[in-house]
Amino acid sequence: MGVRKIQHKQKGKIHMRRMDSFSALDIINRVIDESVQEGDLCIDATAGRGHDTLHLCWLVGDSGHVTAFDIQQAAVDSTKALLEKNGLASRADVLLKSHSEMDELFEENSVSLITFNFGWLPRGDHNIFTKKETSIEAIEKGLRILKDGGIMTLILYYGRETGFEERDALLEFLPTLDCRKYTVVEMPFVNRPNCPPIPILIIKGAC
Repeated sequence: MGVRKIQHKQKGKIHMRRMDSFSALDIINRVIDESVQEGDLCIDATAGRGHDTLHLCWLVGDSGHVTAFDIQQAAVDSTKALLEKNGLASRADVLLKSHSEMDELFEENSVSLITFNFGWLPRGDHNIFTKKETSIEAIEKGLRILKDGGIMTLILYYGRETGFEERDALLEFLPTLDCRKYTVVEMPFVNRPNCPPIPILIIKGAC
């Protein structure tokens, strides 16, 4: 089979991008690219180094807006710097705040897409990572503020000494979501070693 190609949208244009590998992030980015429209209100619930925030800022355009959350100052600083470098700082708020507090800033049924990357900060301290209690709380609150037809994406990163407890708790929690209100799709890599990340998609109002 030849090299896989996917669509990549940037600055309002769609480009074909060659892929020599296929990751959890590739899967989620395809979902985001096909779901977010100009003018949308989106949340990056785990800002990290800012790449997902930047991606969303390209997609929402001048008429949309992105809010990013992270509890680490290093993540907030990295994200702000990346947005400034790309001239998109005006399209986002980057908050030093837990994603479990997102409902304090948004009304119910107001957000088009929410994306999470659970685990630790890339190139950061692996002793600091998301926890099952606040992660589940954030998902529950996120689903309430998500619009009907809105999308929530999750990637579960885990491995070594961290993340297994959170992974197991989330994989036990997600099947309990009311199937009359949400569709949950888990897409694990079943033949990859070394704890491959797990991409998950939640669609509100699709039964």
